[in-house]
Amino acid sequence: MRSGGTCVAALFLLAACGPATDTAAPAPAPSPSVRVADAPAALPVPRGDGSRTPDDFNGDGHRDLVLDDLVKEQPRADDPGIGIVYGGARGLVPGARQLLSPEEHATATDGRLPALFEAEASCDLDADGFTDLVVSTDPPFDGQGPPPVPLQFLFGSPEGLTGKAVKLVVPARARVGNDWPDQPVCGDFDGDGAKDLVLHASGGRLSFLRGPFGRKGTPSAAAAPIASPGNVPTGPATDVDRDGYDDLLVRTAEGAGPSAVVLGGPAGPTRTGAVLPAGTDVALGDFGRGKALDAAVGAMGETSLRYDLPTAARATLASPGSMLDAADFDGDGLSELVSSGARLRLFPGRTAGLSTRGTVTVEPPASGTTRVLSVADLDGDGRADLTVRTYRSETRDTVAVYPGKEKGLVASEPAVTFSTAGFLSR
Repeated sequence: MRSGGTCVAALFLLAACGPATDTAAPAPAPSPSVRVADAPAALPVPRGDGSRTPDDFNGDGHRDLVLDDLVKEQPRADDPGIGIVYGGARGLVPGARQLLSPEEHATATDGRLPALFEAEASCDLDADGFTDLVVSTDPPFDGQGPPPVPLQFLFGSPEGLTGKAVKLVVPARARVGNDWPDQPVCGDFDGDGAKDLVLHASGGRLSFLRGPFGRKGTPSAAAAPIASPGNVPTGPATDVDRDGYDDLLVRTAEGAGPSAVVLGGPAGPTRTGAVLPAGTDVALGDFGRGKALDAAVGAMGETSLRYDLPTAARATLASPGSMLDAADFDGDGLSELVSSGARLRLFPGRTAGLSTRGTVTVEPPASGTTRVLSVADLDGDGRADLTVRTYRSETRDTVAVYPGKEKGLVASEPAVTFSTAGFLSR
């Protein structure tokens, strides 16, 4: 799920066809294999001075892209780590890339480096103008008592994400039970201008850690766990009711199930707002019809809509798909709903709400399983761009960026295509 409030010339010989109206389109031509040698030459990470741009790890004012589950040189090889593609004035620059591996960037626990090293959340935790990355690891645990904290921070800098990660410190007073303190969500939940973290605790409670965070992973403050309508905090956070405090979704359990909007305030995210129906995924956006943000809840049969949260007037949208994202691709101030699954479709936002009229279908530039990676403005033109990844095997994939545009929602062809195999060549 991504929030709608926020949610590159071809580098390989890839066949592509772009968005069209919601009618049948010819299948894309098979994409040739992408070899490591085909990757664009590595470029230095641009040096920045700090910015307020989200996901800007080097602080140069341009948004960057985080990639998990990179392809491998050989099937069944170890996961190489986390990929970062840095942005420029015209969008992503695949040559300006960085591989974050546990061998080079993780901190060991009891002398053992983690095997798991996955990106979980990103925000400027220490308020220095450079976005930081929250990473999940698998520290050793003997099963006795509370488990160790599995989260580590990689701090941004003028050179990007460099150096060793530091372990997040969760004070004992902010924990309850023997669950893993995980599922991090970044946001300014208490309205003081600093980014906070919310974590899963146990027994229907959440750990609320106030920012800014110190360079040793310590929060500015942490109180006793707060009551919650569910166990799984879900990001990204956004100010749903536009009162100056970030809010978040909390699910009752992993996977399909009901969820609720939890509203921020001076004491943090302590108030339950709208309760949402069961579904596989939830997207928040300004789809129209109200003053506050709206929710789309994806399920197999239909998408349930709740307009003007937290009061939530009800509507439905016929079967767009169960995996949802939202962003403003045409720059009109209203969010489009992106549905991915068997098909990748964009439903335009209207003052009267989401519409099936003018639906756009995107045909990825390669065959395989396609998922949305990002719905964010990568080229700085004020319109969100659609970034998707098509996975064909453990050793083959294609990432494609479709720029948002005023007419037609997104460009007819991707402006950037590349493979995550490029991270294997450094």
